[in-house]
Amino acid sequence: MKKNRLAMISIGLVIITGSLLLGGLHLYAGQGTIPRGTVVAGLPLGGRQSADALGLLNEEIALILKKKVILSADESEKTLTWQETGISFDTSSFRAAVRQLGAGTLWERVQTRKNFPKQWELKITLNEKKLHAIFPPSWEKSQFGDPTDAVRTITPDDQIRYLPEKTAQRVDWERFAPALAKSAETEWSRRLVERRRPGSGDGSGPGDGNASGEKSPGEYAPGASAPVRLVVPLRTVQPKVTVTTLKKEGIRRKIVQFSTGLLTSGAGRIHNVDAAARSIDGKVLAPGEIFDYGKAVEYAEKTYGFREAPVIFAGKLVPGVGGGICQVSSTLYNAAVRAGLDIVERRNHSVPVSYLPKGQDATFAQGHINFRFKNTSGHHLLIRAEVENKRLTVKLFGDLPENVAYAIESRTMEVIPAPEKHVVNGALPAGSKQLVLPGKQGYVVETYRIKKIDGRTVERIRISEDIYPAQPAVIAVGGTENSSGSKGGASDKSTPKQILEDGVQGPNFR
Repeated sequence: MKKNRLAMISIGLVIITGSLLLGGLHLYAGQGTIPRGTVVAGLPLGGRQSADALGLLNEEIALILKKKVILSADESEKTLTWQETGISFDTSSFRAAVRQLGAGTLWERVQTRKNFPKQWELKITLNEKKLHAIFPPSWEKSQFGDPTDAVRTITPDDQIRYLPEKTAQRVDWERFAPALAKSAETEWSRRLVERRRPGSGDGSGPGDGNASGEKSPGEYAPGASAPVRLVVPLRTVQPKVTVTTLKKEGIRRKIVQFSTGLLTSGAGRIHNVDAAARSIDGKVLAPGEIFDYGKAVEYAEKTYGFREAPVIFAGKLVPGVGGGICQVSSTLYNAAVRAGLDIVERRNHSVPVSYLPKGQDATFAQGHINFRFKNTSGHHLLIRAEVENKRLTVKLFGDLPENVAYAIESRTMEVIPAPEKHVVNGALPAGSKQLVLPGKQGYVVETYRIKKIDGRTVERIRISEDIYPAQPAVIAVGGTENSSGSKGGASDKSTPKQILEDGVQGPNFR
């Protein structure tokens, strides 16, 4: 009987103890407060009701975001609120943890409260799009200007000079964004100091906050509302072209100059030569780059236009548009050869030209014949071309050993007699003849390039063999059609297809 009574008492004690324990767990888990000692980025929230703690956190963040910050860049200042700069305070992790205090089973809530972290960081984020909108590229350009490339100039006496580049300032976004976030963090810390009265505790006790010696939200110490000043970090932007990059191109001096005359040229032809010269003037070729005269002609036609001037067609000068453009290619050809450069494509005119020796010209026929050369100097090459005082001058600037020079020598290897072409003229007496058009001799010409070092010939190579076809003399004969014919030349049927040279349009007979 005694044993049963003891057992009953033990069971009762267990039930009472369990009930007390269960009740205690319910009281512990259901406090509705932030666990004591909890601090969010220096702000003590422990012991407060959850809603009050979150409300206090929101108020403090709102106060910070409303404060002014002055962003100064050079001589410009912009006054904004922290919120306008794109700064925000992320409290999502802490809020989620507070919600978990009241979620789940009793045991889960007990564990959550027991293991609730005491220290919480306040994540400061920055919306850089807002910041970029405050200092857009247009503002940077108006405030600091644009970087300016260095310029290479050639003096009237052919000396190379350089106008230095100009740098410009731009916002250093890699440093600006972190600096702004850091400044916001400092502002938060300063706000926490302002909340506390001298000699106050750590603010970790229960109550509404004032009992711990803290000031209420919005209650600032004298001078606390003074805006924060932050200097916007800047970086120096270099232009793409600097004096250093230009000098690295190796354009050290004038290496060759060649000129041809325009004394007998009319206004239209001089305009065309000038247009083509302008289109190649200032052209810089990198090592290994190929110059294409066809592209220069296209540019000249589009930019300056060509005027009427004699062109070459069927071995004769006839009216057309663009006459004279081959004088530019021929003058440039002579400069390129005398600079020791490799000629990629070049052909002589169908008839000798007056401004150059035979074998030293370079014709151009749109879509058929081009002039191209390769920059094999090992350095960049600058082309200068101008028409002045009825004279076309081409200069090449680059680098060539000063003891090295090139010359050209042309030799006529064969003279081709002019054939006769007979045409019937019924108005003439039978057997009679009349010269309608005089013929012209043709030539076979070989041209050599001679390389000299210290004035001594070290190399002589043939660079071309050119044929200038003979032009037939046209002779009218009296009689019937059967009496016509040709002597010393090919028949009309075997005459090769004629192309337009030294121009872009023609022949133009009116």
